Amino acid sequence: MTWIGFPVAVALALLVVPAGVRGLRDAGLVRENYRGALLAFPLGAVLATAALVALAPLAFLDDRGDLDLLDPELRRWLPYLLGVAFLGFLDDSLGRGEAVESPRGWRGHARALREGRLSTGAIKAIGALALAAYVVSGRGLESGRYLADVALLILATNAFNLLDLRPGRAEKGLALLGAGLCLGAWTLAPLELLGIFAGPVLVGAWFTLRERAMLGDTGSNLVGAIAGIWLLTTLGGTGRLVALAAVAALTLFGELRSISKAVESVPPLRWLDSLGRA
Repeated sequence: MTWIGFPVAVALALLVVPAGVRGLRDAGLVRENYRGALLAFPLGAVLATAALVALAPLAFLDDRGDLDLLDPELRRWLPYLLGVAFLGFLDDSLGRGEAVESPRGWRGHARALREGRLSTGAIKAIGALALAAYVVSGRGLESGRYLADVALLILATNAFNLLDLRPGRAEKGLALLGAGLCLGAWTLAPLELLGIFAGPVLVGAWFTLRERAMLGDTGSNLVGAIAGIWLLTTLGGTGRLVALAAVAALTLFGELRSISKAVESVPPLRWLDSLGRA
């Protein structure tokens, strides 16, 4: 019954997320989007909270009632999911407050380090690397496979951060990935493992697509972490190497070119990217 976490999380997110969006706006926590509209920010903090609200009763019943409601492997990956969300929240909260304009991209953070500045983005990258190295350990992997899986998790997380430049784009990418993995492997294992996090992301997509809220780095990190863990736990060894090459290529492209311009130049991608937006 581990699949039940997803519908439970969706149901609770339908209550928590709208209230959270209102709370952000009432507290004055807003930020301009790419069109200059002021949106509730960061929605990712609300999504992580909604996942924990779902986790509370499921964890209690899973242990006390012996109902098998949660995948045992969730314990391994939970520190990474919540850790990178927290690091994203740190960047969302403090990044704009840095004395010098906050650097962007890995090249920008590396340049800041060379200049003796430790940006919040660099802290986020170092922290995510440490978390990835921790959660991937203990799986009996050879050194090369271990390093490749750490890189896949880190780069997948960063790739969804790069995608999150238009409303709903990161969430659509996660939905397509989840559907592809479930259909390709003919399994519900991704939803059984991380349904309590995927459910709130699905509900939150309505608010980002309607331009009522922004994920922020908190949310894009969380979405990317879900994607990375899905890739690691669903694909075999060769598949993970192919996925690593794909996310590495996307990361390199995002550092050198505009992903949004690339999407706009391909009609099918442009249609999918704009689907559901206000």
